[in-house]
Amino acid sequence: MKPSISKETRAYLDSLAQRPDEPDYHYQSLDAIDQLIYQGGLRIKHIYFDKELELMLVILNNRKVIKRAISDFKHLNKATAEQLENYENDGTGVHWPDVDEDLGLYGFLRDEIAFMDISLVA
Repeated sequence: MKPSISKETRAYLDSLAQRPDEPDYHYQSLDAIDQLIYQGGLRIKHIYFDKELELMLVILNNRKVIKRAISDFKHLNKATAEQLENYENDGTGVHWPDVDEDLGLYGFLRDEIAFMDISLVA
């Protein structure tokens, strides 16, 4: 059974869809990562997978690459190569309809920064 949402929430989500590149100030102000995405225009350009190496490469429009293990994501780890390649990318978020997985640029950047902080201390 699909969860239902109120008419007010649906109207709010529809209004956000009309302006996808504008930040949502309703819940919080922009942090540094939001500024990179919304004001700096940072976007996911493409994603490449290598199941044998258990590797996912997230290519950004500034020519930077974020490298992640496929096993970091439970649903993607169980996916076939064909399911991994079947994704929808709007630049700030990626959806895999075959495995019902959603990942966002904000999360990739947040995790990358956290990883950098840990490796600098170690």
